[in-house]
Amino acid sequence: MRRTRTVRNVHQRIVSAPAGTVGALLDRLATPDDPLFPTPVWPGMVLDRPLGVGADGGHGRVRYRVTAYEPGRSVRFDTTDPGIGEGHHRFDVEPLGPDRCRVTHALELTMGTRTFAVWKLAIQPVHDTMVEEILDNVERAVLGRLPHPPARRTPRALLLNRLFWARPVAVPVPEDARLLHDAVARPDFADAWRMPLRPGMERDPGAWRHVLPAPVQGRAEHELMLGEDASHLDYRASLLLDDESVTLVSAVRLHNTRGRLYFALVRPLHPYAARLMLRRAHRRVAHATRPAGERNAGAGRH
Repeated sequence: MRRTRTVRNVHQRIVSAPAGTVGALLDRLATPDDPLFPTPVWPGMVLDRPLGVGADGGHGRVRYRVTAYEPGRSVRFDTTDPGIGEGHHRFDVEPLGPDRCRVTHALELTMGTRTFAVWKLAIQPVHDTMVEEILDNVERAVLGRLPHPPARRTPRALLLNRLFWARPVAVPVPEDARLLHDAVARPDFADAWRMPLRPGMERDPGAWRHVLPAPVQGRAEHELMLGEDASHLDYRASLLLDDESVTLVSAVRLHNTRGRLYFALVRPLHPYAARLMLRRAHRRVAHATRPAGERNAGAGRH
């Protein structure tokens, strides 16, 4: 007989604001200007339709469906992927008077012993951090500030955040990397790697400069070009940003035998280095972004 464990995890926050004001924030879950989910450091909630019973989606690898929804008061999500266990999580807003309310996030799951071990080791530290940051964002959005220190990201949560961060994928060299194409018209080598941008992440190429340790060679509206010239080769790397993604494009022009020998040695390492540089920059920009509740401060006030 399969052994199971039951997890009940509850987070609550008393907020000095009317329940209706806070409930209006709840109704904006999974919208483009969702003020609650702590993106872009953690994955945002994505649903296949507006918030309502029957909407499917999730955040990150966690998948669920909306099974109950009372606008401005509560919403329940039931798991649709047994990988994390069977059960639900829900948000509730309870009035405590004209200018106070209680916000609760409750999770209840039944899972096997092995999944429970994974929950305790790798999932709960991230879950607890995310939920506390959601509650911080509630207060930021309705009060315009936090009346206490922000939720602390534990070392384990940050380690897991780093380990499970998205990874770049190879894509064709884009034609709109105009600065790079002009600088290296006939490259001896070129490649491109892309990552999706999370909600709230900076789309201005200039904001990415501080996380890339190379001299700037040029800048356009959607492109930041870095690089260096040497006697044996020229190297250029462009960051291209649009509404959906960031792409790192590299191009190399070799000048002589020494350049060809040198690049023959480093070429096998280049994809690893390019992916590492883009992934590290992506994560640093995400962590430097203001919290969602701060970006939406005052949006829930009437």
